[in-house]
Amino acid sequence: MKTNKFLTSITIALIFSVSLNVNAQDFSGLDKSPMDVASFPSSYKVSDKLIKIAYSRPQLKGRSMEELAPAGKVWRTGANEAAELTLYTDMMLGGTKVEAGTYTFYVIPGEKEWTAIINTDLNVWGSYFYKQENDVARLAVPVSEGKESLEAFSIAFEESKDGVHMHLGWGNMRIAVPFTK
Repeated sequence: MKTNKFLTSITIALIFSVSLNVNAQDFSGLDKSPMDVASFPSSYKVSDKLIKIAYSRPQLKGRSMEELAPAGKVWRTGANEAAELTLYTDMMLGGTKVEAGTYTFYVIPGEKEWTAIINTDLNVWGSYFYKQENDVARLAVPVSEGKESLEAFSIAFEESKDGVHMHLGWGNMRIAVPFTK
């Protein structure tokens, strides 16, 4: 009889503690710079991707792009964590072969060109811990001007005759980073 009461008491205590944990769970609100993923091919129905990038999408909100991504300084390519680029096949960035794998993707903004950087460091916040010695490839790409202004930083891929172009846009700034096979 005492064993039954003891087991019943323990069972009730366990159920109560589990239910408290479920009810006490804190869920954070939406991030001010939400994460997004762009890939090629872009259809979610295609699982055989060539390239994918996970990044956060800061918004201008009345600020200048130069405030948020200063010229001449390494930028994380978005907000929060540094953007993570995954290549599912070996590709070329400029004249440098980049093996399939996951990397960080940084840029250095400039007035007439931006430098695209593929780096081996992973799981890094921003560009605060960027180490140039871990760069795998760099390529300077020209800046062009878009017809419409984009409030949120955006990345999209487009097939090209020799590979894939990764388009970055924010405000009226546009750049295309060519990845070739």
